[in-house]
Order: sequence, then C-alpha cells, then structure tokens
Amino acid sequence: MDVAWERAVIHGDVEGVREMLAAGADADARNRYGQTALMVAAQRGHVRIVEALVEAGADLNVTAKYNLTALMLAIVAGHAAVARIIAGAGADLRVKGTGAPGFSEKTAYDLAVARGMTELSANLERA
Repeated sequence: MDVAWERAVIHGDVEGVREMLAAGADADARNRYGQTALMVAAQRGHVRIVEALVEAGADLNVTAKYNLTALMLAIVAGHAAVARIIAGAGADLRVKGTGAPGFSEKTAYDLAVARGMTELSANLERA
C-alpha cells in the first residue's frame, strides 16, 4: 500500500481518498500488516471512508491476521455504524476467525454478541 494512500485512510482524509481512488489507487492494496484500506478505515471507525471504499468496489471479504475481515475488525473496535455499512453492502457473514481464543471459529455475529452489540447482532442474525 502506498504511504500517501495509507496516511489518507488512517487520518480520515475522505477527500484525499476519493481523489486517489479517482486517480486509480488500488482499493484492495495491503499494508505491511496485510490489511486493506477498508480494514484500516473500519477499525478506525471512518464511516465516510468506508462508504467511499465500498462505493469504489473494495473487496468486503479480504481477511488478514486471525482471518478477520473489515466487518469483523469494525465490530472488535466497537464501530457498529461501520459494521452496518459493510454488512449492508454484502459482506460474507459466514467467515470465521482463527487463532486467538477471542476470534477462533467466531463469525461477525458471534463477535457482535460477545461485545454486547445487541442491535447489530440482531441485524446480522436476520441477514
């Protein structure tokens, strides 16, 4: 992932992200930790950047460490609004985490329940 691209995502620079997407930035490029821009934005709770990346066709189901997706990272970080956007865009709700005890064999729904995100978990269960 390009340094300027990663910096814009990390700092919530939605205009910078939109400009870079328009100039051909790879929405699914990974940083040194194996995370895409969508994962980084989801984990940080940057709603507008998540919306821009979803609109640009970012892959919703890429996984990184512990097989976590952007949806799962948003839930773990407590960003229910971001999680709703990603789930509503069609993220695969069947993906299960691996490795760490808190993630192993857990879906986004399981993670939401474990974190007391009642409304979100109900939405995920219905989906």
